[in-house]
Amino acid sequence: MSDPTSISSSTLQVTDLGRMSYEESLEIQRRLQGEVIAARGGDKATPGHLLLVEHDPPVITVSRRPGARSHLLADEQRLAAAGVTVAETDRGGDITYHGPGQLVAYPILDLNRLDLRLHGYLRWLEDRVLETLARFGLECHRDEAATGAWVGGDLQEDGRHAGNRKICAIGVRVSRWVSMHGLAINVSTDLSHFDLIVPCGLVGRRVTSMKEELGAQAPTIQEVKDALAGRFLSLV
Repeated sequence: MSDPTSISSSTLQVTDLGRMSYEESLEIQRRLQGEVIAARGGDKATPGHLLLVEHDPPVITVSRRPGARSHLLADEQRLAAAGVTVAETDRGGDITYHGPGQLVAYPILDLNRLDLRLHGYLRWLEDRVLETLARFGLECHRDEAATGAWVGGDLQEDGRHAGNRKICAIGVRVSRWVSMHGLAINVSTDLSHFDLIVPCGLVGRRVTSMKEELGAQAPTIQEVKDALAGRFLSLV
C-alpha cells in the first residue's frame, strides 16, 4: 500500500488509505474512535475523521445478527477460487462484500456535534451518497424497506420501489455516540463476487455499480472519492 494521503479542515480529517485489508482498516477505525471519545470535553475540539479505502484482498464481512452467516452461499473451495476471504464484523446490518473498485468510506464522527442519533445518522449518510452519485448524473433513491442507495425500479403506492438495484450499502456501529464503519459505493466492483452471498440478507434484490449503470461515462474511483470527501468537508 502507498502511504496514506490526507486533507483536513478544523472539524474533519479525510485520509485516503489506498488499498488495504479489512483487518488493518478496522484497527485504524477503532484507534481513531477511541481518540475522539477520549478527547470529548477537552479544551480543544478534536476533528472527526473520514477514511477512504478499497479493500484488498476482497472480503465478505458478516455481522453478528442472528442468521447472517446463513447468507454466505459459497463454501471454502469456492471462496478460495475467487480469492475472497471472510471476516466477522461488529457493525450493524447483515452480510456484504468489499473489494477493489468499491469505494468504502468510514466516518469517525461525534454524533453529538452533528446533533444526530442513529436513525438520523443513517439518513444523513444516505443523503451524502445520493448527492455524490447525482454529481455524476446517476439519480438514485432510498428504499423504504432497506438502508442504502438504490437505482431504478418502479415507484409503488406504498412508497417502495419494485425491481430496484442496490448501489451502496450502509452499516455502522456507534459507541458513546461516536461512529465507525460506514458505507460502500460500487464504482467498478466485480459484481460476480456478490453471487457468493445474499447481499445484506435481501433475497432476490439485485446489486449494481456505477460502471454497470453509466458505462463509458462512469467516473474513476478517485473522482468519486473527491466528490464524497467534498460533501463531508462542506457539512461536518
